[in-house]
Amino acid sequence: MTRIIMVGCNGKMGQVISNLVNEDESVQIVAGVDVFDDGRNDYPVFKNIGECLIEADAIIDFSSPKGLDLLLDVAIKRQLPIVLCTTGYSDEQLEQVKEASEQIAILRSANMSLGVNALLKLVKTAARILTEADFDIEIVEKHHNQKVDAPSGTALALADAMNEALKNEYSYTYDRSKDRKKREKKEIGISAVRGGNIVGEHEVIFAGTDEVIEFKHTAYSKAIFGKGAISAAKFLVNKAPGMYHMQDVIG
Repeated sequence: MTRIIMVGCNGKMGQVISNLVNEDESVQIVAGVDVFDDGRNDYPVFKNIGECLIEADAIIDFSSPKGLDLLLDVAIKRQLPIVLCTTGYSDEQLEQVKEASEQIAILRSANMSLGVNALLKLVKTAARILTEADFDIEIVEKHHNQKVDAPSGTALALADAMNEALKNEYSYTYDRSKDRKKREKKEIGISAVRGGNIVGEHEVIFAGTDEVIEFKHTAYSKAIFGKGAISAAKFLVNKAPGMYHMQDVIG
């Protein structure tokens, strides 16, 4: 059984993961970390990870960039792998994560969904094949009306994955209203839609002459990100120090 310390246990995703773990006999949350605790959990909760001395196999972090220093210090000291699901890190913090990965196993991904990460692999292959036949690439992403960033990190990850497969020769176009000109051959268009309570939808369109191929992923709940985080924690146990990605988890 994989024993997990859940950092940010009383946040939305922390509670999603707690509920998912209750349905999985191969994993257990042995402790939580959160500044607020109302006693809702069936495991002990500490205000910071430095206070938690309970034996565990891995850490899942869905909290805040503010706690990164202490999180890395404790994880290195206890030799615990970390699944980093928190977003909004500065460049300096990302460098800290990279340095810490020389001593422990760390997995960080723009999207924890297993489906999205399978999609990343598929569109890389499709991009290599279809651009040779002059197909154009467009990405359309949709999210709820409370999301402040656009395009989404996942849309950019999809674009980056395809661009890497295409030797990074493609540029990104986010707004076609600014320039009245025909589409460039080597560009990836990225459009963002915001409305209602859409959890997340990403569509990659390959448009050729007389035919269109579409890859689409739709998230109906945040549970998919929790499932991915749990799978990542199981994967990291006993792994050598280094930076890992969800692509490693899905194989």
